[in-house]
Amino acid sequence: MFAALARLSLVTKIIIAIILGVAVAVFIPQVAPYLSILGDLFIKALKSVAPILVFVLVLASIANFTVGNGANAKIKPIMVMYGSGMFLSALAAVTVSNIFPSTLFLDIPANSELQAPGSLAEIFKNLLLSFVANPVTAIAEANFIGILAWAVVLGLAFRHATDTSKVFLTDAANAVNRVIRLVINFAPIGIFGLVAVTFAESGIKTLTSYAHLLAVLIGTMFFVALVINPIMVAIVTRANPYPLVFKCLRESGITAFFTRSSAANIPVNLDLAKRLGVPETTASVAIPLGAAINMAGASVTITVLTLATVNTLGIPVDLTTMIILSVVATISACGASGVAGGSLLLIPVACGLFNISSDIAMQVVAIGMVISVLQDSTETALNSSTDVLFTVAVDRAPTK
Repeated sequence: MFAALARLSLVTKIIIAIILGVAVAVFIPQVAPYLSILGDLFIKALKSVAPILVFVLVLASIANFTVGNGANAKIKPIMVMYGSGMFLSALAAVTVSNIFPSTLFLDIPANSELQAPGSLAEIFKNLLLSFVANPVTAIAEANFIGILAWAVVLGLAFRHATDTSKVFLTDAANAVNRVIRLVINFAPIGIFGLVAVTFAESGIKTLTSYAHLLAVLIGTMFFVALVINPIMVAIVTRANPYPLVFKCLRESGITAFFTRSSAANIPVNLDLAKRLGVPETTASVAIPLGAAINMAGASVTITVLTLATVNTLGIPVDLTTMIILSVVATISACGASGVAGGSLLLIPVACGLFNISSDIAMQVVAIGMVISVLQDSTETALNSSTDVLFTVAVDRAPTK
């Protein structure tokens, strides 16, 4: 029996865990409080690995980042589209989250007093103070803004290091990734405990909360795929974008939805780009690059879940803070590639903008794990289909 369970995919295990958790909450609710230890251990494990994950992953990505030879003039405009797409996706997530605010069920300490910075000057002051925090202290105290800043600075410095040093950073990132995968493999057990306790305490309200959150997430991703991306493609190609948009969604997005991996979908995108007339010299650089950094779906996930947390805690947020959040989500999303639960584990970076503690942020990550069955697949479909869509769009752009 255990051997059969071990062979199941992570998604299947999570679905089984959710069903069992609901069943325990409905039929034997008196047992649910004893299962809380499973959820607490899972959240604690996430909290312990997240700071070092963000630091090592971003550092290694920047240090080893290359775009091939500089002769390929189309790579820069493709990168501009990647970055613009992620930022616009985050702005769309901000807009939708304000129109349809989500509420989460969180275990909030009674003495917690959380409020957003009162002015633009205070926001930048807090950001600057986080940037210059001691890197060891930042990791120890889970100051994710400080961690991100130091990772970027050191990553840029390591770009001038020897190849041996860069290989070491890559190996370190791979090692941390293995630890993350080990923790994620225990997600079904943690989710079982979380679902059982939450449903026993809050009942049907929890299901309504999850459904609303999923609707906002997936609805925003569809809006990006069917409205924002076509507008960007139309501006670049000066032609009707929808035939190309639907072809990319059909031939790349559907495959990515089921593989749940942008990297695994690279061969599919390369083949599609070739059939759509993109030169191999462009596609062979742009498609893998997109799989690494083009994460519009991740920026949506990070923004929506962060604002859901902010709404739950009753923190007032002004327009300026929302725009800064969109920038933070865009930068954070670039580090989501190739990591199990990558976009979810980067939520604490955005939460740090609102002075939300790591304890609360990790509860949000755990909630994200519960809905990841649909969220992660939709996110990957958007990410991967956008890679080939923007590559083809730039290739078809009329020359001046």
